[in-house]
Amino acid sequence: MKSRNLDLVNQSFAVQAENFENKNDIFSNEDYLNYTLNEVSPGTSDVMLEVAAGTCVNGRAFAPHVSSVVCLDATPAMLEVGKQGASREHLQNMSFVCGTAEELPFPDKSFDIVFSRLAFHHFTDTDAVFSEMERVLKDGGKLVMIDMAAPAEKCRNTRDELERLRDPSHVKNLSITEMQQMYTAHGFKLVKSETAVMPKSLDTWLSLTKTPETLCRDITDRMTADIRGQEQTGFSPYLKNGRIFFDQNWVLNIGISGTGE
Repeated sequence: MKSRNLDLVNQSFAVQAENFENKNDIFSNEDYLNYTLNEVSPGTSDVMLEVAAGTCVNGRAFAPHVSSVVCLDATPAMLEVGKQGASREHLQNMSFVCGTAEELPFPDKSFDIVFSRLAFHHFTDTDAVFSEMERVLKDGGKLVMIDMAAPAEKCRNTRDELERLRDPSHVKNLSITEMQQMYTAHGFKLVKSETAVMPKSLDTWLSLTKTPETLCRDITDRMTADIRGQEQTGFSPYLKNGRIFFDQNWVLNIGISGTGE
């Protein structure tokens, strides 16, 4: 089953791949990677799958601490950056698979940890992806999802609209409650759901996706109006050293399979 959004995802991330690992960008934030590693606490014998892995930043952080890591992504250009990074870092226990999150090409109960980081807002059918991640997870395994939380209800549609102007492959941000409900609905024991505030500069955010200049101006104008107390965007933007910033709220969710009530 091909996602209706797959073509947009491939177009967007083929553009982003070149600059996705800029160390000044929060996607490669080493402190957050270390925090994630500590909270998930993998075992040395664990076999891990990263779904919609992008350039496999997370998988590469975990690789020295587990038996093996499989990184799956639908965009070959992103995986190629991940392969090059793994080679540069001398990681010998990683493999890279081009495929979709809606149809994971792995047998049932194959992995001790199944992980998705900053990807669910691109999925048109989040439950289908979650179900696939559950299918390939061993009993008692950990399903880990990190994604950006939606803002207050009154601003959700506006924020998603601006997200799509910047990146047409964006579908929608889930609320923290919606993330938690997926775990509950699938019988997981949710052992962690914790939010971290990640500041983001508007110009860096727009340059990563190479958003057209006319759209950049539109987004910037609306952010500026929000700062001035006019229509809210859902980003709660603010000025810092003369530049527009906003905060992304990343939610780390960890659930244990087969132990829900």
